[in-house]
Amino acid sequence: MSVAVHRSLRYGDERIAFSLRVQPARRVQRIAIHVEPDGRVVVDVPKETSDAAVQAAVQRRARWISGQVAAVRARLAHALPRAHVSGESLFYLGRRYLLKVVVDEGRDGHVRLRGTRIEVAVANGDAARVRGLLDAWYRKRADEVLAARLAAVASSLSWVCTPPPMQLRVTKKRWGSCSPEGRITLNPNLVKAPRECIDYVLIHELCHLGEHNHGPRFHRLLDTLMPDWRRVKERLDGLVEQLMPP
Repeated sequence: MSVAVHRSLRYGDERIAFSLRVQPARRVQRIAIHVEPDGRVVVDVPKETSDAAVQAAVQRRARWISGQVAAVRARLAHALPRAHVSGESLFYLGRRYLLKVVVDEGRDGHVRLRGTRIEVAVANGDAARVRGLLDAWYRKRADEVLAARLAAVASSLSWVCTPPPMQLRVTKKRWGSCSPEGRITLNPNLVKAPRECIDYVLIHELCHLGEHNHGPRFHRLLDTLMPDWRRVKERLDGLVEQLMPP
């Protein structure tokens, strides 16, 4: 179980807020700084790292952190809340579809993929009802698609004997995680992403079954399995506001 402590650092006219995360169950070997897709700054540290060492590490990367956070904020500023009405864009496996809301009491609750449209049939045009049906549809698709892809990717890895247990959990913070016990948790919104982005998240989490940190050995594993993972990660980060509902 990770322990998070909130810290901040002055950089020019701004203050960089970050969460200091100590993970005693994982052998974190060095200070690693991450800017999450939602703009949060997280610093993973080895156990018993001094505050001075953390401050120095964040200070050295302050310019990079500030730029990354600014880029995230700029992207999110253009993300408008959905009204869940006909004509809006939806995504599934990286493809863009148009939402079609059909008022039909006889088919109330039906959701189907039809050509370039995702049709939702409801007894009335209530936006909350449409959103609830879409969320359920995406979750069902995610349960099927992500589980199948996880099993396929895991079968090719020498350190994975059987597919790890998987669960779905909606979060605005991350696409996936791997518990110290080996359970893979995935955001059902990941099923909206392109297939290569799905594979990147799965490979990233499966690498944690062999290396439970973000150290050099972890990145060597990731580089071997997906040499262009940095490009794919950047692509996925750029899609956050489109794939994760506000």
